Amino acid sequence: MTDYGRFDLNRKQWIRAVCIGGVICFAAVWLVCRQPLVAAAAAPGGLWYPRLYRERLRLRRRDKLRHQFKEMLQVLSSLLSAGRSVENAFYSLEGDLALLTGDIRSDLLQELRIMANRMRNGEPLEPLLEDFARRSDLEEVRNFAEAFGICKRAGGDMVEIVRRTSQIIGEKLDVQMEVSVLMSQKRFESRIMMGMPFAFIGFLGFFAPEYMSPLHHGVGWVLLGSCLLLLAGCCWWMLRIMDIEV
Repeated sequence: MTDYGRFDLNRKQWIRAVCIGGVICFAAVWLVCRQPLVAAAAAPGGLWYPRLYRERLRLRRRDKLRHQFKEMLQVLSSLLSAGRSVENAFYSLEGDLALLTGDIRSDLLQELRIMANRMRNGEPLEPLLEDFARRSDLEEVRNFAEAFGICKRAGGDMVEIVRRTSQIIGEKLDVQMEVSVLMSQKRFESRIMMGMPFAFIGFLGFFAPEYMSPLHHGVGWVLLGSCLLLLAGCCWWMLRIMDIEV
């Protein structure tokens, strides 16, 4: 069963991420130092990039699962409003959601398929939802599973609970979309700010090498190394600032 709180890169993805990180480190150090051997020695620093790449893919998969879960709640609410029992509604969710999304290989459809098969084998629905909520790494799924369990035990209004949960998740996704639109321009500006110092130093190195030559001797190496560390710290800090969790 998939644990959505983590993401494991396959061999091809890991090699590609290492190559991209190595090229970035090599280019950054070479533009500053203009020493191929020093830049080649810095290239293994690209081993840090698979971690960032893995986290980005994990967040992308989690956001996709969150949108699919919202659509699932809307379909479930329609099925319950039509008079279906909870179990029969979950049996029909896979087919109805596949027609709605058009993606028969999505993570949520696979989870629903597994749930339906386990329910046919006699397992109750409540622990299946709790297991999915634990692995989903989504607060919305955990809240729904908890409310579903309480409603099943206490005999609450299942249709109203599903409708209300779908509404809350929809409002949260709307806020996330607004924040994403507002931050997209800032993310673009931050990438430009991270690349401009290296582009400026590279420009001077190409068109005014005599101006940069004092930095390639003696104390200049210490100054260049300090500047590289400061730039790396600034890049890390800007990435942290742009990482907003709604």
